[in-house]
Amino acid sequence: MLKKYPILKWTLITITGLIVLLFSFGLWFKGLIPPSDKQIGNTLVENLPYVSENVPQTRGKILAVVTSTDLMGSSGKTTGYELTELARAYYVFKANGFEVDVASPKGGKPPVVIDDEDMGAYDFAFLNDSNAQKKANNTIAIEEVVEEDYEAVFFVGGKGAMFDFPENKKIQSIIRNYYQNNKVVGAVCHGPAALVNVTLENGKSILENKTVSSFTNEEELLLIPDAASIFPFLLQDKLTSRGARFSAGAMYLEKMSHDQNLVTGQNPWSVWAVAETMVKQLGYTPKYREITDEENAVKVLNAYHEQGTEEARTMLREMAGNANTPVNRVLIAKHGIIAVMKGNVGGFYDLIGLVSFAKKMEG
Repeated sequence: MLKKYPILKWTLITITGLIVLLFSFGLWFKGLIPPSDKQIGNTLVENLPYVSENVPQTRGKILAVVTSTDLMGSSGKTTGYELTELARAYYVFKANGFEVDVASPKGGKPPVVIDDEDMGAYDFAFLNDSNAQKKANNTIAIEEVVEEDYEAVFFVGGKGAMFDFPENKKIQSIIRNYYQNNKVVGAVCHGPAALVNVTLENGKSILENKTVSSFTNEEELLLIPDAASIFPFLLQDKLTSRGARFSAGAMYLEKMSHDQNLVTGQNPWSVWAVAETMVKQLGYTPKYREITDEENAVKVLNAYHEQGTEEARTMLREMAGNANTPVNRVLIAKHGIIAVMKGNVGGFYDLIGLVSFAKKMEG
């Protein structure tokens, strides 16, 4: 039959070849990714010297605010606050001598988003920390917050914040009073939605002529193409419309903006920088913290985007020469997938090449 239909023959050969090629690529790609650490889920606070040792005496309290919204409008999509954004900031504040309370618009147990792929030691420690869980699962209703009790406020991200932060009068009052009294206001990812309707006593928006960062339109629309119809607004657009100087970094990589006592970050990978900058703004030198493998991967990715492949490889060589500088290859691989989603095939091959190079350097 195939002799009678040579086109069919070559079509089958081509398809078979592609299947073999894709299968081989899949095996090779899987080999680039290190096996998951099955013990990381058992991490306890006492396993983290940064949090459990040499903690300064109490320097006051910081209020973390999370969303109470569990659905994205009428879309049916579930949401909540991002656990990693609360957990990492929580431990930075604790390690630097601050007590942390957690509040939400409705109080009680708020909805939470746990992305297994992004979970690290501090995030699992937070889940295993009975004190942290008590606060996270029994949040203070925002109306009951005593503003005078805190030195700073930190608005945790999560897409739910787009729905219940902007119009909340108590949130607006806290931000306005803290900002005008030189207390620190921090927010990350979708957390800056809390700022969009805050008017100062002079009648101006708190955002006017302020440099700020938040989840960008590009980041939002890549993951949710119909975001403009799901959310009340696109956050970058709203911040800009209020007079902010919007500062964007590379997609899904660390970007932090610090303007006087206002500290904002672009996405979950910006939490460490935002929290430690808040500590600085409060007048203290942040305690030394070992940089995570994820943060090192972010440095490599930023080097790639800003200076190219060779600079990223140079950085990987330098990190490989330091045993205390691990690199999260999974995160670099994810950015390869993001490149494909954006239609950047060349970027995909560059980044997968970096994953392979990182594995080679580790060997």
